[in-house]
Amino acid sequence: MGVGKSTVGQLLAGRLGVGYRDTDDDIVAEQGRTIAEIFVDEGETAFRAIEKQAVHRALAEHDGVLALGGGAILDADTRALLAGQRVVYLSMDVEEAVKRTGLNTARPLLAVNPRKQWRELMEARRSLYEQIATAVVATDGRTPEEVTQVALDALELKEA
Repeated sequence: MGVGKSTVGQLLAGRLGVGYRDTDDDIVAEQGRTIAEIFVDEGETAFRAIEKQAVHRALAEHDGVLALGGGAILDADTRALLAGQRVVYLSMDVEEAVKRTGLNTARPLLAVNPRKQWRELMEARRSLYEQIATAVVATDGRTPEEVTQVALDALELKEA
């Protein structure tokens, strides 16, 4: 959350000369409401089912840069599909997250005690992110352009 996946994803797609797609955007467009609204109206379990379908569809349809929501990797089937892909895990620490988002934006999983909840989410997810990542790129203190270049270098990809 707030790691810069959309910004870096768009920069990466531009540098590679490929399309960009974000499954969170797909969900919002398909559902006609925000992710926060889905969480409030239907709960996390229902959202994760919607997210799983969106990710699986996007992986089948899109061959450019694909940005996934932070919880997409919680699903074992999704992790299995990602195993054959180039995956960049953009990481940051809680202090950087506070600087970037203030942890007070519309993040349903961070509604109460955001710093503590952010740490707990990352502790629960970090090993899953690292499991599927082709490359881990720390974003702390870096500009989106720097993160993009590090990702390109880590994946050994050439610009278009």
